[in-house]
Amino acid sequence: MSDERRGSGTDEADDPTERAVASTRSETTHPDDRPKSRTYRDRGDVIGVWTAAAQTWGLRLIVVAAALYVLGWVAGRFWMVLFPISLALVLATVLEPAGRFLRRRRVPDALAAALVMLSFIGFIIGVITILAPQVAGQVPAIAEQAGDGLRRIQVWLVEGPLEVTEGQITTAIEAVEDRLQESASAISAGVFTGLSAATNAIINLVLTLMLTFFFIKDGHRFLPWLRTLGGRRAGDRAAELLSRSWRTLGGFIRTQTLVSLIDAVIIGIGLAILGVPLWVPLAVIIFFAGYIPIVGAVVSGFLAVLVTLVTVDVRAAVIAAIIVLAVQQLEGNVLSPWLQGKSMNLHAGVVLMSVTAGGTLFGVTGAFLAVPVAAVVAECLRYMNEQIDAGVDPEAPPEDSHAAQILREQQ
Repeated sequence: MSDERRGSGTDEADDPTERAVASTRSETTHPDDRPKSRTYRDRGDVIGVWTAAAQTWGLRLIVVAAALYVLGWVAGRFWMVLFPISLALVLATVLEPAGRFLRRRRVPDALAAALVMLSFIGFIIGVITILAPQVAGQVPAIAEQAGDGLRRIQVWLVEGPLEVTEGQITTAIEAVEDRLQESASAISAGVFTGLSAATNAIINLVLTLMLTFFFIKDGHRFLPWLRTLGGRRAGDRAAELLSRSWRTLGGFIRTQTLVSLIDAVIIGIGLAILGVPLWVPLAVIIFFAGYIPIVGAVVSGFLAVLVTLVTVDVRAAVIAAIIVLAVQQLEGNVLSPWLQGKSMNLHAGVVLMSVTAGGTLFGVTGAFLAVPVAAVVAECLRYMNEQIDAGVDPEAPPEDSHAAQILREQQ
């Protein structure tokens, strides 16, 4: 019995031979050859993370670029519809405060909008009535003075430092005449194009006035309807974004109107003192050109100097150029920063690129609408930045959690 217990109770681990083999196996196995989990990041992991991030952002940029392209294509296709709507919105931002003033006096919405529109149309007709006789009465005298100016220029070219001969001037004039005769068919065809453009302009004018009337009459009902339709989260955010955009657009247009009016008054008074015959129409042109920043001021100022040169003399033209440059410096360094304020201040490079892009894509109207659109887009980006700040963890660095505030302080 003792032998059986001894035989059955004996284990392999108790065998001296097995213990020696196990000890030898543990000594010959290197620690690095034992399987273990990798907890470090090597260069391959870092490169993989960077590559994945580049792929993700690359796809996002491609999607955003495609979306912008599609929006631009749609805007180009439906420009005939979007154009009067855009003009009506811009016009409504200027006239809406008057409509709101009448509504607060318990004037019905339709009557308030009608009174505002009739007053605006009457003002435009009054300006045209004042300007038309002056322009019509002074055109013959200006044409005669322009001829005298051209003759003086011809004499200066011949007797001045350039020493241009009479034959060269005659050859250049004949070349221009031949070019005009060759282009007679194109000019005659352009008459019909001009008639079509005039018809479209009349249609757009009527649509713009009608849409402006409806925006003044029913525009204040849109945001409450949007809040109800979109719910508390989406509706409130959309309404807040549109409300900010509307205030930005209205503030920009009204402030730019004031800046353009100051420029037109100062330059107009200067031209009147110099004795320029068409100083009133030139002041009006300067006023409307002020809505196209940078480019409009340069073009209208050049026109004023050119008319002064033709109708008066070189000395008056130099003085007019000095007045125009001084007023532009006053506008750029004092009026616009002070009146527009930091919340609507756009960098000059952004303004210039916006005007260039708008003018290239949609002509003069695009240049006119470029800066208001840029101001609205900038306000949308500010609102998005605020929403991103609201979603950032409070423990994040200040640059991540308060980016909108930092950007406002840097402006």
